[in-house]
Amino acid sequence: MSAVLSLRGASLRFDDRVLWSGLDLDVRPGEFIAVLGANGSGKTSLLKVILGRQRLSAGSVSVLGESVQSGNRRIGYIPQQRLADEGTPLRARDLLSLGLDGHRWGLPWPSKSRRARVDAVLASVGASQYARVPIATLSGGEQQRLRVGQALADNPRLLLCDEPLLSLDLAHQRAVSELIDEHRSARGIGVLFVTHDVNPVLGMVDRVLYLAGGRFRIGTPDEVLRSEVLSELYGSPVDVIRTRGRIVVVGTAEGPHAHPDGTHAQHDEQHDPHHADEYHHEVRPL
Repeated sequence: MSAVLSLRGASLRFDDRVLWSGLDLDVRPGEFIAVLGANGSGKTSLLKVILGRQRLSAGSVSVLGESVQSGNRRIGYIPQQRLADEGTPLRARDLLSLGLDGHRWGLPWPSKSRRARVDAVLASVGASQYARVPIATLSGGEQQRLRVGQALADNPRLLLCDEPLLSLDLAHQRAVSELIDEHRSARGIGVLFVTHDVNPVLGMVDRVLYLAGGRFRIGTPDEVLRSEVLSELYGSPVDVIRTRGRIVVVGTAEGPHAHPDGTHAQHDEQHDPHHADEYHHEVRPL
């Protein structure tokens, strides 16, 4: 099948720092690819390139055989979890409507078909019961369900997920990841899923793209998440431990990772509270 996303010789650098170079990647319809790596390795920057918000330093990227451009409606995007501000009057169905009409100027023209479409999307993500509830009063998991629905509302061929499980408890992590996987399987959507913890989606993943130190590895989880592979990728000893159906990667910390804006993200759990409890695929200091 023709790829929904293709990168050829793709490289991204900021000044003298190379995030990744020579990346060749095809995402096929219905394929689920997890993107793993330390803070600052270029995971979110890869999504920005595909969304047309960041230019490659070298190489090419195409979606359904066409050059990328900002606002491509064939791409659905689920951003990192961020709770709506208190007092936000937007209702759940209003948020879903933006997935259908957010690209248009002015207010949408009311119609039965549009209302039916919004109702169908709400039902597909299990959110019908709070369709008219202000989103600011909903839990983080409920809000993330709506963002999944918003990303799927316009029937995309490619779904980009940027840490969609961040800050969710285990029950909501499971519910949101299963929701994405269900739509992926039913509609043949290619999925690129950025995450710090591969374990909640391990059973859904077809391949892994692991970014580290300006390099990368691509393959099935069993091919990539191995001690010898990650040790070579990081340039230091790394142990991959499989226990109780989960993967834990333990090794020598790389030290601070520079962001493109010049700031640094410490590769240290005590400086990264969001990932202190569920940090099971990333490298832990010995």
